[in-house]
Amino acid sequence: MLYRYLLGLVFAVLSVPAQAFSSNAILPLRLTDSAVGIAALVIFVCAYALVMAEEFIQLRKSKPVILAAGLIWILVAYLASTKPGGIKGLELIIEHSLVEYASLFLFLLVAMTYINAMSERKVFDGLRAYLIARRFSYRRLFWITGVIAFLMSPVADNLTTALLLGTVVMTVGIENRRFVAASCVGIVVAANAGGAFSPFGDLTTLMVWQSGNASFFEFFDLFLPAVVNYLVPAIFLSLAVPSGKPTRQVEHVQLKRGAFVICTLFIGTIATAVSFEQILHLPPYLGMMLGFSYLLFYSYYLQMTSPGDHREFSGFNIFNEVAQAEWDTLLFFFGIIFCVGGLGYVGYLEILSTELYEGWGATAANVTMGVLSAVIDNIPVMFAILTMDPDMNLYQWLLITLTTGVGGSLLSIGSAAGVALMGQARGIYTFFEHLKWSWAIAIGYACSIATHYLLNGS
Repeated sequence: MLYRYLLGLVFAVLSVPAQAFSSNAILPLRLTDSAVGIAALVIFVCAYALVMAEEFIQLRKSKPVILAAGLIWILVAYLASTKPGGIKGLELIIEHSLVEYASLFLFLLVAMTYINAMSERKVFDGLRAYLIARRFSYRRLFWITGVIAFLMSPVADNLTTALLLGTVVMTVGIENRRFVAASCVGIVVAANAGGAFSPFGDLTTLMVWQSGNASFFEFFDLFLPAVVNYLVPAIFLSLAVPSGKPTRQVEHVQLKRGAFVICTLFIGTIATAVSFEQILHLPPYLGMMLGFSYLLFYSYYLQMTSPGDHREFSGFNIFNEVAQAEWDTLLFFFGIIFCVGGLGYVGYLEILSTELYEGWGATAANVTMGVLSAVIDNIPVMFAILTMDPDMNLYQWLLITLTTGVGGSLLSIGSAAGVALMGQARGIYTFFEHLKWSWAIAIGYACSIATHYLLNGS
């Protein structure tokens, strides 16, 4: 399971959906005070309320936002018909939104398929079995799972990372609730922090990278702020972890043939995507699709060279792994992008940009947006900012990347990692269990912003 990760009229448009609004050729309708415009906003708010209640009502998050996107664009089309040139602008905004979504979709689909293939080859099961076999103490396991989550999430998204290490924690220490609760909080914080300094670690970083506001290697300026964001609350959390060792039985996991090769191909695919962007100045998703072909051909090789009647690989069809991608997440992004695009064309993002970035200043606005992402998912927050396209330098773009990436750690519902672990460790890791540590996480949030200022403010 994964999370996450978006897609100009020409190839260069990959650089910013916001260009649609910043360009003199397309201006917002500025009909936010009309009854129809207000109705569009109400539809989005109602849809997102259902998204936030997903854990309780068991309604997949893609469903309300796709419905909202269709209804909003019906209203936007009506509003556009009432203003000269409105229909032409509407067509261009839709094209921008579609290209933005398509590039993210292709990028994420490849990443998800690789993760699914590694899971099918039992790579993650092997890692879990290795950690269990070492018979570490509770405190060592707390730190080991946290550090692995921090280092793993820059490549695999925070949802996959949290689920894997949550399984380790539940398997090893289910008899000790204090250990499980503290470790789950630590894993959520670590996974969100680790994803903040890598373009592959979180959808917000991927969106900023593909928008052209920061190059691939510039994101690594956030490494130390991300480390601080994890370490500060982790130190407090470690004091609540009990002493002693777990008494779980060791399990043996045999990796399937080709597991390590697929891991290597995934690294090669990431390198290809980076090379396309850095050297060839081509969109990263083209590099990811080329890397996808590596996996396609290797899966063919595995099937053709498997012994006997292919029984071992009868269940290994690479397109089965494609089918198992997180389609709810991919479709959720479609709904969010088109909802935000429609509201932006009505004029709401122009108002928000004026109030926040011109009224409060970039730093205050970016810090506030990070806190907001603890309640509202960081994806619509970041997409709204990219669509507003405020005039910010690299320091500020990295700041908003950091704050929206780690701000979700403040509450358990603020990130996919937290929501997933609440389901996995139901009754032990809860909203209120996480809330007890929000003060420590907030200190880490503030310290990471201060670290970013000290290191990169000049």
